[in-house]
Amino acid sequence: MTVLAFVIGVVLLVVGLAVSIALHEIGHLVPAKAFGVRVGRYMIGFGPTLWSRRFGETEYGVKVLPLGGYISMSGMYPPAPAAQVEDEPGTGGALGAADERASGAARARSSFFAAMVQDARLANAETLVEGDTKPAFYQLAVWKRVVIMVGGPLMNFLFAIVLFAVALTAIGVPAATTTIAAVNECVLPSGTERSACGADDPASPAAAAGILPGDVLVSVDGTAVEDFAAATAIIQDSPGRTIPVVVERDGAALTLQVTPIRAERELVSADGEATTAEVGFVGMTATLGYEPQPLWAGPEAAVERVGAVAGVIWQLPVKVYETGVTLVTGTERDPNGPLSVVGAGRLAGEVAATEAPILDRVVMLIGLLGSLNIALFVFNLLPLLPLDGGHVVVALWDGIKRMWAKLLRRPEPRPVDATKLVPVTFVVVIGLIVMGGTLILADLFNPVSLLG
Repeated sequence: MTVLAFVIGVVLLVVGLAVSIALHEIGHLVPAKAFGVRVGRYMIGFGPTLWSRRFGETEYGVKVLPLGGYISMSGMYPPAPAAQVEDEPGTGGALGAADERASGAARARSSFFAAMVQDARLANAETLVEGDTKPAFYQLAVWKRVVIMVGGPLMNFLFAIVLFAVALTAIGVPAATTTIAAVNECVLPSGTERSACGADDPASPAAAAGILPGDVLVSVDGTAVEDFAAATAIIQDSPGRTIPVVVERDGAALTLQVTPIRAERELVSADGEATTAEVGFVGMTATLGYEPQPLWAGPEAAVERVGAVAGVIWQLPVKVYETGVTLVTGTERDPNGPLSVVGAGRLAGEVAATEAPILDRVVMLIGLLGSLNIALFVFNLLPLLPLDGGHVVVALWDGIKRMWAKLLRRPEPRPVDATKLVPVTFVVVIGLIVMGGTLILADLFNPVSLLG
């Protein structure tokens, strides 16, 4: 059963991740179509296509690996001038001839990146339909291009808000209710390892007063209580003093007299500091329920996690290096460090396989998926190509150039040719692959355990 639950947890996370990817791409698709851009493909996943169908101008499909997705827009980059293409290093133009006279290593390197640029331009040219009356992406106003590119990460952020709202507001956080779950029969001596009552052990104050499991606390010492924490606070402040406790039993109110005894207990302050003090003790525990949080709890949780994730991603190369060191040395990993999809799946399996109440597991799985969407939101906004944030930077730079030319009354400049940044994009992709591979290996051989 545990293995089956583990597998179910992993499958649920994969499905949730696929939904997150689908929503991300919808965040690009909807504004692109609204602004009139031709969208040729909308795909969830990478690799071979499992299913696809064309509706209008767009082919919608699902691929084998749900590790990402993409939409293919018309004219993602502006076409390069013909002369520039002819003179591209390694393409047979004048600059290509000059490369022939350069060193072999420099020529090979230049030809390699030039070929990448040329391939990007050819792929971009294939998205342009001759005679198409619809605007290409690069022809849109800067703000429209920004809206299209930010739309994807924004969908992940909104999805995270919904997930946290479901977990915190629709379900709630675990909290002790006013319903009594159990009453200690006796008071065991301090430091004892016994769990059963002996003949000489005194009855607990709750048992002596006649409190029974199932009773619902109404008031303690004349103060109405809405949760067990409020009742506990009054009892702890009343050692040695007999206080009235009103309980509801079988629909009727019953007043009982309880005298809390003095007991040493560890108390945790609001700032997390633990201290030992003598407080009142009666020997009863409450049932756990779920206390729904306010409507704004979901957005608050999402914003808080944005800050936490941004702190990790900002230091991602360093964090990944530290993770790689723990992989080699076998030392314990930082539980707040980065994870791969494999690590997230493993945590989802652990959560599903625990013996906690099913609603607790559901809340934890929802929270994990919400945190993944926050990570997608922050990561995709990094100002690096091929990420969405990189395309936003290109669009903003294009806008700055146009505005500057207008201020100086110069001719309107050509659109920014982002294909020239393909070599930089290549380096970023290689870096992401290396970091992703390191995290996957660490998650396989030195994983982080959510449950310790």
